[in-house]
Order: sequence, then structure tokens, then C-alpha cells
Amino acid sequence: MISQLKDVIKKAYLAFNERNIDNALSTMQTDVQWSKAWEGGYISGHKEIKLYWTRQWTEINPSVEPVGFIERENGSLEVKVHQNVKDLQGNLVFDGTVKHIYTFQNGLIKTMDIELDENN
Repeated sequence: MISQLKDVIKKAYLAFNERNIDNALSTMQTDVQWSKAWEGGYISGHKEIKLYWTRQWTEINPSVEPVGFIERENGSLEVKVHQNVKDLQGNLVFDGTVKHIYTFQNGLIKTMDIELDENN
């Protein structure tokens, strides 16, 4: 099961980095709850995620790569990601790791939250 969830996560990140919102959304429940790291707070559902990402990409150019997976005792999946964020002029805004915490329902992402990586 964990292998299938890793594949879902990898597909989501690849689609995000390619700016292919529809492919990314295909990995998520329609009522997905998503952390808005860039703005703070949370959003719910495909439409809100599409608007959030579209707005985000008009101001910053993020690239996010999963580099580690840990299944937590509560059944969630911790994904350590290397995040490289530049402004639209190519200046580095952030380069480091964070933890994205996912829950799943029927093989699709149900929730995503963010934790700081203490080793960053």
C-alpha cells in the first residue's frame, strides 16, 4: 500500500513542477484539504487549489522534489521535500527541506499539511 501512495505523491509533485494542475488534481479527493504554505491557512477542493497555485505562480517559481518517505503511526505519510523557490527574476527565495504530511482516502490525497524540518 505504501508503494502505491508513494507513486501518487510522486505523480502529484511531477505535475506541480510541470505546472500541470489537472494532473496534480487527479491525485486528490475532490474535497481535499490543503495547506497554503505561501499565504497561510487552508483551502478546500480542486477549484480553490487551482486558484491558489495559479496566483502563486504569478509571484514565485517553486520546485518541490520528494526526497524521503516515512509512514507515521497514525497512518499518515510524511514526505520530506527539497523545496527551491525563486522569484520571477530568478533570485533565490528559499532552498531547503520541509515536511509535507499527507492523509489518503481511497488511494487519493485527502489532506496535506506542512511541518518545518528541524534539520533545515
